[in-house]
Amino acid sequence: MILLAKRAGLLRGWRRWLTAFASGAVGALAMPPFGFLPALALSLAPVIWLLDGTVKDGPSQWAPYRSAAFLGWFWGFGYFVAGLWWLGAAFLVEADQFAWAMPFGVLGLPAVLAVFPALGFVLARLFWLPDAWRILAFAVGMTIAEWLRGHLFTGFPWNNPGMALGQNLWLMQSASMVGLYGLTFLSLCIGAAPAVLITGRTRNERWMAPALAAALLAAMAGFGLWRLPAEASPSVPDVRLRIMQPNLPQDAKFNPRNRAPIMRHYLSLSARPGWNDGAGAPTHIIWPESAFPFLLHRDPASLAQIAALLEPGTALITGAARMDEPLPGEEVGKFYNAIQVIDDRGTILGSYDKVHLVPFGEYVPGFLDTLIRSLGLRQFVHIPGGFEPSAKRATLAIPGLPPTAATICYEAIFPGEILADGPRPNLILNVTNDAWFGRTPGPYQHFAQARLRAVEEGLPLVRAANTGISAIIDPFGRILNELPLGVDGVLDASLPVAEPVTLYRRVGRFSLTATLAICLMILTVRRRHQSTSP
Repeated sequence: MILLAKRAGLLRGWRRWLTAFASGAVGALAMPPFGFLPALALSLAPVIWLLDGTVKDGPSQWAPYRSAAFLGWFWGFGYFVAGLWWLGAAFLVEADQFAWAMPFGVLGLPAVLAVFPALGFVLARLFWLPDAWRILAFAVGMTIAEWLRGHLFTGFPWNNPGMALGQNLWLMQSASMVGLYGLTFLSLCIGAAPAVLITGRTRNERWMAPALAAALLAAMAGFGLWRLPAEASPSVPDVRLRIMQPNLPQDAKFNPRNRAPIMRHYLSLSARPGWNDGAGAPTHIIWPESAFPFLLHRDPASLAQIAALLEPGTALITGAARMDEPLPGEEVGKFYNAIQVIDDRGTILGSYDKVHLVPFGEYVPGFLDTLIRSLGLRQFVHIPGGFEPSAKRATLAIPGLPPTAATICYEAIFPGEILADGPRPNLILNVTNDAWFGRTPGPYQHFAQARLRAVEEGLPLVRAANTGISAIIDPFGRILNELPLGVDGVLDASLPVAEPVTLYRRVGRFSLTATLAICLMILTVRRRHQSTSP
């Protein structure tokens, strides 16, 4: 192993880049649905050794940083290709229109996202030290880069390294204190620490960092075990939920010719026996995102069918596209990806419009819109001009339910962004449609990220997905009931009560900033001390 580490540091040219690419690809095995935690060390330890080798790259003082950027890009490219290859499935739903563009999704997006690890490696190299402290430099640099990936250009924090710890029930409890990006910092420290076991200059140095990493992992598991109550979470009185999972293929879901069969399928599933067996009718029925190939609020016949389905006092919460009234001189109004609340008379009581849209899926970024339309192309969703984002996030009021933080599709992957300003809600509702991606790792990754939001916020999560995974999750991330991927059916469950406000919600983002700032000060002092030492 020592020889392997030394050889890694001596690699140059394509051998170095290929090793970085392969190391990144291995790291994807730490993500859902695999969750192979040792893959984190197998991915990160080699790049520590590769970064060690950049110190002798060329006569220019900038050569090590240029090499670090290339290393980070190739590592990130391998990581994102291996972790996001399933995006290609979306291009095959309407293969006649989009199959040609599949390489841009499967390879182009990872190539762009790899710029962030490239930046993280450069930041790490700025504070690089020849001892175990370089592990801290790597963790700080990559955490900053991951935060930027989650926020710049609308953000895309998918498969953040923190999810390596954020899918285990015990380990994920730390997210209630530090959130996803805190888990990212911890994951990088723990995953990179074994590199020192091979390359440490003294026996104490070789064992100190791995021992601290193991102790940190054990402390997280111990905290999780302590935080998880032995009893099931109590339920909100007089709330009986029914989640309907229709499992419709994507090519049928948006075909207007299927409107009648789709509606019959929804109504038939929703009317199945269940809560009626002794406990009364469901108080709330929940359908997934963009449930209809038509505008529900402009279809009185469908609203009448829904009213006939609902028992007195029952409400339906469903995803549905909606359109504003056109302004003077416009042929059509603005379209929104929405959640609508309908009562037993077929009246729409309230609506939530999606804030964080999917670029190229739900809209085309403005600076590319003209170019793409001139080529005869469009976004994936069949909406003229694409969806409009809501101006601001709002809490959804649903009769009989506590105030609700509504999220649509991938809005649930953004930590710290799912709650509106104002009074705290007591429930997270996520409706989604992952039929675009079939039976690939994508839906599992989406589910795991939404689940972590429940732990961060201390709120129960109710999730309705077209093809799965639909679930009821308590504020500790425990899955109380679920419908697996690729089946149709209904899920009947009570609603868990919310927990008190978490430490993450109170100070999480401030604590991350403070932690990174302190680490950078320590690294700066140590680097200056090293440069002045004889």
